[in-house]
Amino acid sequence: MLLPEFSSLPSEMQNDEVKVYYELLEKKKADLFFKRFFDIIFASILIVVLAIPMAVVAILVKTDSEGPVFFRQQRVTAGGKVFRIFKFRTMTVNDNSKNSQVTSGSDSRITKVGHKLRKLRLDEMPQLFNVITGDMTFVGTRPEVERFVEKYTPEMYATLLMPAGITSMTSIEFRNEEEILEKADDVEKAYIEEVLPQKMKINLNYIEKFNFFYDLYVMLLTVIKVVS
Repeated sequence: MLLPEFSSLPSEMQNDEVKVYYELLEKKKADLFFKRFFDIIFASILIVVLAIPMAVVAILVKTDSEGPVFFRQQRVTAGGKVFRIFKFRTMTVNDNSKNSQVTSGSDSRITKVGHKLRKLRLDEMPQLFNVITGDMTFVGTRPEVERFVEKYTPEMYATLLMPAGITSMTSIEFRNEEEILEKADDVEKAYIEEVLPQKMKINLNYIEKFNFFYDLYVMLLTVIKVVS
């Protein structure tokens, strides 16, 4: 994974705040290379190892409620590129009772199987294919939808210097995010005004700390937290 030229970034990313983080990553090109190399090898191995478990989950999703097995939604990754993320579907379809793109733990749209998948983060297994294509990486900022990216401050755009991640320190710190948002009267407003700024602060801190071995630490910590 190589950094593009700063001048080739989207105009909203070509600011002084982003340049500070860009210059930090420029000094870590070897770590970025090993990060991409690891992504391709490890994702390929996991796709083979998890083929049967993913098939079982697909059957459970399909038999639990009507609708497609996979949930695909446009998200934003490195350089402001819009891509379609893969997840196992955890919510009912054709439910227009809520239009929010943020969910709380009590959201009635979440299926029975969906609750289990979200708790164990098994709904994110198909994102391994996003890693192979380069739209995602194992450790990085969780991909946001475009409407939330539009709310970014100039500094927050620095999180788009690297591909979106399956996990991150933010995912670990906010692993109970749905329970936090459950208390809010307006879930989406609470996410934008309260949760998003806190998450972005952690994501920016990740860029400052980034190196290949720190990524391995975050992955190990994710597994420990999910199991515990």
